[in-house]
Amino acid sequence: MARAATTADAFNAIAEARRRQILDVLADGERGVNELADLLGLAQPLVSKHLRVLREVGLVEAREDGRQRLYRLNAASLKPVSDWLKGYERLWSARLDRLEDVLAELTGGEQSDDSRNE
Repeated sequence: MARAATTADAFNAIAEARRRQILDVLADGERGVNELADLLGLAQPLVSKHLRVLREVGLVEAREDGRQRLYRLNAASLKPVSDWLKGYERLWSARLDRLEDVLAELTGGEQSDDSRNE
């Protein structure tokens, strides 16, 4: 089966660790490509390549500011990923609730000092 292009959707785009790093930095605000390269310790052409992919799937937007292009996160484009993860959040919450019940049984219902202070 052929591998999907990285520009097909947000899932494929964020499969690459460096692109996720770029999104993490852009979550704090707009940045230029050179600033991103410096912050991430990457070569500018590599950052530009990743930004192109992220722009093509709509995860980042760019605006011109004089001679510089500033990039910002388009968080709304992460909604399909968030929606997909919600099912797993419910699964893990249920498992953690069951684990909490087992631990309570094992300790005779006693709570630790940490949990009483919460």
